[in-house]
Amino acid sequence: MSVTSPPYYGLRDYGVDGQIGLEHSPTEYLSRLVDVFREVRRVLAPDGVLFLNIADSYAGSGKGADGCDIKRRYHYMSGNPALEMPKTWEGIKQKDMLGIPWALAFALRADGWYLRSDIIWQKTNAMPHSVKDRPISSYEHIFLLAKSKSYYFDYTTLEEPVAEGTKQRYKRGFGMNKYAGGAPGQSAQTINKRGNKDLPIPEKRRGRDIWSFPTSPLRGIAHFAAYPVELAARCILAGSRPGDIILDPFFGSGTTGVAALMLGRKYIGIELNPEYLPIAEERLKPLQSTTFNSEEGGLPYESEYAKTAYPAGIAD
Repeated sequence: MSVTSPPYYGLRDYGVDGQIGLEHSPTEYLSRLVDVFREVRRVLAPDGVLFLNIADSYAGSGKGADGCDIKRRYHYMSGNPALEMPKTWEGIKQKDMLGIPWALAFALRADGWYLRSDIIWQKTNAMPHSVKDRPISSYEHIFLLAKSKSYYFDYTTLEEPVAEGTKQRYKRGFGMNKYAGGAPGQSAQTINKRGNKDLPIPEKRRGRDIWSFPTSPLRGIAHFAAYPVELAARCILAGSRPGDIILDPFFGSGTTGVAALMLGRKYIGIELNPEYLPIAEERLKPLQSTTFNSEEGGLPYESEYAKTAYPAGIAD
């Protein structure tokens, strides 16, 4: 499987030849990402999936595209490629939202991917912003895409505790439930079972498509674009088996690799910027020879070792 977050459009000059994100039009940016993910699809196993984290950008106000919070936009000196980007495009006015996430999702679907889910990552500690003419952005998209019609997905890893109110309705035999007479399409036999007060009360429910957890800046490391280990771990648990290889074509500081090792997987990371290699190595080295058991003391990425053994930490 693959878990990744490519550079967002118009937000930062990484100073590397071949970088993605400073193209002269959103169309060119999307085309290059489609090319990258076509190769990702090619190397995935037939039942492989891709979790793709992406956020939107705005048409520029004179300083390059006006970006989102987590992948911070920098203020550049004159002559920097980020400042040379066009500020508007055909059909896109200054200050317009570009619609990058869904445009990318549709482009990947047209290229052969199966578009299966749009997961909303709600950032519970979203950064403040000086903008006063729109709400502050506090979420990003995580698209679930599959190589084939049938693919590996372990829904049990995303299950959530059942709300106390739901448990009470079970105890009352669903008398207060809106589907007390049966949900659409249910058989009479199923309806009768649901009305039985002796029916076991479930402790978990299927996972939803809104994930709420904080961003996780890397302490003491000059790389602001990393997503949290928890996000990568949640994707890896749902989309892979122990021992599988996890691919990240935009490896950056190595977050996907950290989560993969903690969960008993292997990883392949690809990164153009050589400055991030020592950062990733420093985070990954303590985990290379460590064995984690998710049945002992909670999930691996919640362990005390994981929180203290490498500089990046897990979450603030």
